Amino acid sequence: MNFIQAWKNGPGPESIRDYLVLILKGICMGVADIIPGVSGGTMAFITGIYDNLIDSIRSFNGKFIKSLLKFDLTGAVAEAHLRFLIPLLFGIVVAMVSMARVIHTLLGTHPVQVWSLFFGLIAASILVVGRRVGEFSTKNVLSGVVGAVFSYFLVGLIPVTTPDTLWFVFLCASISICAMILPGISGAFILLLLGKYEFITGAIRNPATLDNGAILMAFVCGCAFGISLFSRVLHFLLEKHHALTVSLLTGFMAGAMRKIWPWKEVLDSVVIRGKTHVLSEANVLPPAYDGEFASAVLLMVAGFAAVIILEWVSSAKDS
Repeated sequence: MNFIQAWKNGPGPESIRDYLVLILKGICMGVADIIPGVSGGTMAFITGIYDNLIDSIRSFNGKFIKSLLKFDLTGAVAEAHLRFLIPLLFGIVVAMVSMARVIHTLLGTHPVQVWSLFFGLIAASILVVGRRVGEFSTKNVLSGVVGAVFSYFLVGLIPVTTPDTLWFVFLCASISICAMILPGISGAFILLLLGKYEFITGAIRNPATLDNGAILMAFVCGCAFGISLFSRVLHFLLEKHHALTVSLLTGFMAGAMRKIWPWKEVLDSVVIRGKTHVLSEANVLPPAYDGEFASAVLLMVAGFAAVIILEWVSSAKDS
């Protein structure tokens, strides 16, 4: 098998148009990861690539590692789903590099409008994903309720103080990277919740020192371990208990709407390197019938309609 055959061995885009569409979906995931409290996993669900994402992460298995250790690059490429992951990761990186400043500026100047757009997007995605549950049963409803309650209280927790030891950094990385592929829960928020957001970002800003290098190595190893293990758990659950799992994930998204509600009152915050990070906040009712309220409602409707249209186009293409 030559390199080109190995590249085409795994699933992925077949045409230039397919590559561009996958890159665009990666951009959507990247933008979502920039927004505090919003998960790239949510966008993966909305755009219909969630199962492919989980399978692609799982493709970095024992055979892949064995091929690398034997310096068999062709065998490693044939095993991993690189044809899917590389365009997707390219889109994510492009979004995070190009849109980070824009999104953070908009969140500072027009927070209600930004959150309103995402509120509409995720409200519609709950309906779209919920339809994939299939059968309506008591078990599925209870699974959705459990997911919603768990997510609702999780996004409302106040970050705690935790140890700075390498084993705990590894543990935090393992947990937070799992959150990044769960719809409705942000990995960055989990790090903040575990009291490691400032610690990790500080190490990233100055990686050349021996201590920070060890911290980042522990973090990377934790991410690799966590996403490798969790992707296999998710794959098993989606394969063996699809309806229950999708119900649970739909509940996660519904519960996380608490975090995305546009109108908030900050109760507690902390300044990290000149940037204010909210620790706790309360949702409040919007002011009625002013210009901001009208624009927020329009953006909610636009976001909702965008997901419904995307779902309709995808369904038409598949049929």
